[in-house]
Amino acid sequence: MIEDKKPDDKNPPAKGGHSLDDHRLGDYYYDHVHLPGEESDHDHDDFESLGPLEDNPIWQQDHVTLVSVGIDIGSSGTQVVFSRINLRRLGEDLSSRYFVVGRETLYQSPVALTPYQSETRIDEAALGGIIDDAYQAARLHPDDIDTGAVILTGEALRRENAKAISDVVADRGGEFVCATAGHHMESMLAAYGSGAARASHDLGKRILNVDIGGGTTKLAVVENGKVQGTAAIHIGGRLQVVDEQGRIVRLDPAGRHLASEAGFSWKLGDTVSRDDMSRLADWMADALVSAVSERPLPPAIDLLYLTDPLPDFGPIEGVMFSGGVSEYVYQHEERDFGDMGKLLGTALRNRLDQGRLPWPRLPEGECIRATALGASEYSVQLSGNTTYISSPGRLLPRRNVQVLLPSYDCSGDIVPEDLALAIREHFTQFDLVEGENDVALAFRWSGAPSYVRIRAFADGIIQGMKSTLAQEKPLYLILDGDLAHTLGALLREELELKSEVLVIDGVILWDFDYIDLGRIRMPSQTVPVTVKSLVFSQDPRTPAGNVRTDLKYRPHAHEHGSRPHAHHHHDHSHGHDHDHGHAHGEQQGSGQAHSHEHEHSHDHGHDSGHGHDAKKGDARN
Repeated sequence: MIEDKKPDDKNPPAKGGHSLDDHRLGDYYYDHVHLPGEESDHDHDDFESLGPLEDNPIWQQDHVTLVSVGIDIGSSGTQVVFSRINLRRLGEDLSSRYFVVGRETLYQSPVALTPYQSETRIDEAALGGIIDDAYQAARLHPDDIDTGAVILTGEALRRENAKAISDVVADRGGEFVCATAGHHMESMLAAYGSGAARASHDLGKRILNVDIGGGTTKLAVVENGKVQGTAAIHIGGRLQVVDEQGRIVRLDPAGRHLASEAGFSWKLGDTVSRDDMSRLADWMADALVSAVSERPLPPAIDLLYLTDPLPDFGPIEGVMFSGGVSEYVYQHEERDFGDMGKLLGTALRNRLDQGRLPWPRLPEGECIRATALGASEYSVQLSGNTTYISSPGRLLPRRNVQVLLPSYDCSGDIVPEDLALAIREHFTQFDLVEGENDVALAFRWSGAPSYVRIRAFADGIIQGMKSTLAQEKPLYLILDGDLAHTLGALLREELELKSEVLVIDGVILWDFDYIDLGRIRMPSQTVPVTVKSLVFSQDPRTPAGNVRTDLKYRPHAHEHGSRPHAHHHHDHSHGHDHDHGHAHGEQQGSGQAHSHEHEHSHDHGHDSGHGHDAKKGDARN
């Protein structure tokens, strides 16, 4: 119960006068006291309970939960993982992007050997059985899955039935992102999937990630959470396989070459001894150490590179291992599968213990499961004033367009030649040939939108996309800055490009994103855009589990007695200070009372600049 002091209706203030009471802002009603034992809230914002926070429509707009599946099919292993993914839109940043802020593993299958019908053909029927078994073990039906990703890597990507594999997976899962990763992209997937990218971000170190799979070894140099360079070597743990009698039942051409370099003339059906396999494993381990640490490369080692060797990015400050063979390097696995995996991993571990690599070995992250674990998905509706679409009928709709985010800083002077080089290098980094398939180029725009800068930007895009434009294929550009109409009109009308052009602004995209672009919806004239992103267990690009320190407005929670509440710290200036000197009940683990000194300096004319356009859409749940 509250005892209020109400105005004295029998003795009203004299008319015509102007007193200090006119500025007391309702003290008659709010200068009250609380009875002993009564729970109170010093902000006096008690409202009727609206129920659980998760049921609040505003909360639901910024939070999405999806069930996702990740299916990784490599040259030697196949694995399936089901996850519950929590997405959150960071409304504080006025962003339309949803970030992964939590992931729960629902089920992960054992890593099965990828089944083959012959030396060159993967058995798609047996592969479908592996996926069916995973669904059954997870007690999930394809209809329960919201989104997913299929990753084809290594030798599996080059098998003659790669399309048949995709069809088998689609029949059992639906319309998933299908990422076909060549050497460079697979190296990046491993760097993010292993946790090396996250470790480089958190430790502030330049790290080399060495991912040793069944057919190849992928290398990636990561610094501050970003992949600086990638390469691949033809050394793997399953290029040679023997049965229980030691008879060779699988011998890839690369495996035959490695055996020859070690002094053996092996062919399919030969019987080999364990000692000879150990000798080959020693040669392979020495070759791998030499490939990453010696410059110039010995000729025999140089021939093992499937890509250009890694350039010198400066001193390496730590090395991490991932892939199936790393399970033996980190001594997590003891089983022998009849291939070179255990022998190679043990030989490499011995060389690390001997200090043959000049860099410290970092603790492991993900080893054999260093890959994408699924995909997140959300949708936004973009209004006509944030898009430039030269021909809606020719440009829309589009599905699963891969996003590339070239490493180019648009904040300073824009040099067209440098921008074009960044575009071309990014195509190479993702094993793509510019002009073959539709891609969406994404950029972070900052700085003045002057004609000189935008013209230089347009010139750089034209130089970087020569093959696409020569074939008059469409050009898809996505920017976070307000530039769509200006840039689109410049490209089509002033520079007279014959290619159709679509430019979207106000959307933040990353590498490993894929987008669906729907038809224009009338009469709203909005374009539905669905963003699907590969999900990794440890991704330094997401705020999952991290405390954000870059936000100007962020609530923090305290305990008043037994009840939590939040104080919102605004950067407003009041012109007067509030000292709320209220005492807090015992904090967990401290038991100390303390007071808040809120120094809001308000001038009561603040302009927050938080104008939300209708272009910010809803998440698809």
